[in-house]
Amino acid sequence: MKKIAFIACLWMIGAVFYTHKASAQVRANININIGSQPIWGPVGYDDAQYYYFPDIDAYYYIPQRQFIYLDGGRWVFGAALPGRYHYDLYRGYKVVVNDPRPYLHPDIYRERYGRYKGWYGKQTIIRDSRDERYYQIKEHPMHDKWKGNNGNHNGWGNGRGNDHGDHGNGRGNDHGDHGNGRGHGHGHDRD
Repeated sequence: MKKIAFIACLWMIGAVFYTHKASAQVRANININIGSQPIWGPVGYDDAQYYYFPDIDAYYYIPQRQFIYLDGGRWVFGAALPGRYHYDLYRGYKVVVNDPRPYLHPDIYRERYGRYKGWYGKQTIIRDSRDERYYQIKEHPMHDKWKGNNGNHNGWGNGRGNDHGDHGNGRGNDHGDHGNGRGHGHGHDRD
């Protein structure tokens, strides 16, 4: 009986560690590609694999930065949309799709998102967002204010001062009054 209790106890400990490891893996996958989304993409998505454009029945594959559109009955992958589309990426409505290869099932997305045709300018895009997590995108107008960049941080640095190792002065990269003591000294970034 003691052996059964001992084995059950070991099994429960193993299950706890396995569950803890699995939850840690899930947390590690959050915020996968926010920095690789284009500035004309919609705000509010930490992870987006594809955008679907209901107005032109085309897709954009974010990891590869490729447009996917129909040409002669077959899907074509390209770095840009053909000129015949005359599509304004900044004003046109984009639907985030995280299903694998959605262009292989276009009828599903046409039916599901066709109601968004003509919704020009009714979606906030990354370029116009003042949410700091989008500042990491190089093309964002506020990129120079991004706290995680490796440049001079514009006074919002990592608190290490001017090349003084971990003995920072708490004023970012010591840009005079721009630091305002918000660098949090000794290498501690703000969350």
